Amino acid sequence: MDKQSQPACIGIRREDKNVWERRSPLIPEQVGQLIGEQGLKFVVQRSELRTFSDAEFHEVGAEISDDLSGCPVVLGIKEIPEPVFLPGRTYIFFAHVIKGQHHNMPMLARMMELGCSLIDYEKMTDEVGRRLVFFGRFAGIAGMIDTLAGLGRRLESRGTETPFSRVRLAHEYGRVNLAKAAIAEVGRDIVELGLPTELSPFVVGVTGYGHVAKGAWEMLDALGATEVEPVDLPALAAKGDRHAVYRVMFREEHMVEPKEIGHRFDLKEYFDHPQLYRSRFEDHLPYLTVLTNCIYWDVRYPRLVTRPWLKQAFGGGNRPKLVAIGDISCDIDGSIEATIKATEPGEPFYVYEPETGLVRDGVDGDGMLLMTVDNLPCELPFGASREFGVALMPYMPAIARADFSQPLEKLDLPGPIRRALILHRGRLTPEYSYIEKFLKT
Repeated sequence: MDKQSQPACIGIRREDKNVWERRSPLIPEQVGQLIGEQGLKFVVQRSELRTFSDAEFHEVGAEISDDLSGCPVVLGIKEIPEPVFLPGRTYIFFAHVIKGQHHNMPMLARMMELGCSLIDYEKMTDEVGRRLVFFGRFAGIAGMIDTLAGLGRRLESRGTETPFSRVRLAHEYGRVNLAKAAIAEVGRDIVELGLPTELSPFVVGVTGYGHVAKGAWEMLDALGATEVEPVDLPALAAKGDRHAVYRVMFREEHMVEPKEIGHRFDLKEYFDHPQLYRSRFEDHLPYLTVLTNCIYWDVRYPRLVTRPWLKQAFGGGNRPKLVAIGDISCDIDGSIEATIKATEPGEPFYVYEPETGLVRDGVDGDGMLLMTVDNLPCELPFGASREFGVALMPYMPAIARADFSQPLEKLDLPGPIRRALILHRGRLTPEYSYIEKFLKT
């Protein structure tokens, strides 16, 4: 029997990043559909944490085993420990290497040493660069829930009672509909009873307008927030309505301005030549109660919230209007300069102390409260896995039947998968050859 007529075997590995990671790249129903309609074979690694049981996968026709060595293609979600990799296999997961992330370079080097191929979900895009397979919406949903929960705890620790004190962490709800119902109740109480005067007007800022930001926006819809534009913030501050929550979305033109006086903002120019622009985002911070950061960032772009701004804002015992930052993007030392570490769903908060640059875990302390969980969708594992699998399923037959032993130019893959192929047989593909310089540092 030749390769093309054999059932293609796909392994689904168990996640081991932490006890909170319970997602699966495909859910049992989807695996069963691929087995029945495409003739694919699945081996699912045993897991006591995964939100879908081994029995559920077995019932749809998957083999359950600790051993994935018979699978030429292995699906995961988060980074894979170096000892797990096997020679010549194709691995598909969120590798977090495309920015040259220092902590993942040893992992990438090991894959190269073993002649592995790597497909990164993050780079599965269409012809114009739009991502096709993602958890972004659920990151935004969970991130906003956790940020509001942290806000409530922070205010309570200061002796200020608000309806936000009742908001639980996203993983405590588990399902989006339950979280929305609870947050809608908080919104109704705000309309009826109002918020403390010192919190009014209560304004939540969201940076970005992609899938993550839309997820955050979804929860603000449940809260009953009224949309305003950045230009409206100064006038809104004069009103101080205690019985409303406001939301504001910041696009690039609200975050930066050209360095050259008289030069007009141009989005394409900003993306291509960010060095021509400087941040103006801190002008908006005095009007915000909560900031949720949902944008892509790398070192070429200006920061949004800097350590000097925080030091000035908290100087002399002052307390700025801004109470909490939910850094959903969670770029360490990135656009939010106070994001100096990632947190986990069980302990999602810390307080950054501007005077010392140190952090204190929890919600107490003098400084800015931050939420910096770096795998937020795992808090809503059922819905996140199902939606992710819907997007991934159409590509599985082509991936499973591709002969990765072929030279790169002869490798038959659909465009979105080829664009996501970072390694082929242990070598960086041309588009990702720039990563080589990070491997050597």
